[in-house]
Amino acid sequence: MRLFIIILLVVLAWLQYDFWDGKNGMNEYTAVKESVALQQAANTELQQRNQQMYAEIKDLHGGKEAVEERARNDLGLIKPGETFIRVLGDNN
Repeated sequence: MRLFIIILLVVLAWLQYDFWDGKNGMNEYTAVKESVALQQAANTELQQRNQQMYAEIKDLHGGKEAVEERARNDLGLIKPGETFIRVLGDNN
């Protein structure tokens, strides 16, 4: 009977080791779970950035106003006959 109990304890210890540290064990499961959470956060951020880019592309395809705004802001262009005035704020 004593041998049977020892064998059962050895099997139980082996199963516990396999459960926690073996291939596809609990430690690996938690590491993969954390990795998936990080990847999902990165994907959400990239999806938001893509939506902003799609909206900007749609505006650029849609009309002249978006192209004109882009030229004024990024390139500093002005229309013929316009006067460019820059107002500087108080830097106290």
